[in-house]
Amino acid sequence: MHEWPRETRTDSSYRVDEIDRRIIHALMADARETSAPMIAEEVNVSAGTIRNRIRRLKEHGILTGYHAKVDFERINGRLTNLFMCNAPFEKREVIAQQVRALPGVINVRELIGGRMNLHVLAIGTDTDDLHRIGRSIAELGVEIEDEVLVQNEWDVPYAPFGPDDQPLKPPTDFISLAGDSEVVEVTVRTDAPVAGLTLQEAGRRDLLDEDVLIITIEREGTVLTPHGDTEIRSDDVVTVFAQAGIDDGALDAFLGEEAS
Repeated sequence: MHEWPRETRTDSSYRVDEIDRRIIHALMADARETSAPMIAEEVNVSAGTIRNRIRRLKEHGILTGYHAKVDFERINGRLTNLFMCNAPFEKREVIAQQVRALPGVINVRELIGGRMNLHVLAIGTDTDDLHRIGRSIAELGVEIEDEVLVQNEWDVPYAPFGPDDQPLKPPTDFISLAGDSEVVEVTVRTDAPVAGLTLQEAGRRDLLDEDVLIITIEREGTVLTPHGDTEIRSDDVVTVFAQAGIDDGALDAFLGEEAS
């Protein structure tokens, strides 16, 4: 098991979009065998973008580590046991950290409510070893309400973050304002007509509607204030304001050939 340092940021300022969700889904399915180029091909962005997104998800405390799945029963018949415990509410977090340090414990889960507010998963060489772990837990001031041997356990990726029956479309978030005005965030595709052009060049080529205003451009974690000579690049997250609303085709300049 590998966990990243705890100094990662856990603020809520980072906005997870469709690309981030697909990255999380792929890593949950198989973090060790899934590479950035594989995810990039699936979501139609560059491998560099995927690596940057993974780094940012780590920095903001969303991705916390990679965890190996082990069948301990195949290792000399070791036993996996789940202890369901009641820890004093005011001491629960401290006790959870103490329980984590006990030999044989591989997972500790704190619950918000109920008597069994602390679940402890432990591995023992035999039943005597599990009893030893149970006594160690109890000595920390925890009451073991129940315990069971775990036969099987399966993890699956979070389905709402995965692909659906349709090809992935660039993430867009619409916000309706007073009247017909709308603000939308859209990720620029590699084959988008505006990719590689400055705002002035895009305007001269009539790629942008007259009532469309680009408010910000987010690029690799940095938010840019666009000017006429600002170049629009693929994978940029562009915030667009439209006084008369977003009509069909208004975003085609950012979406490329696969725009709907």
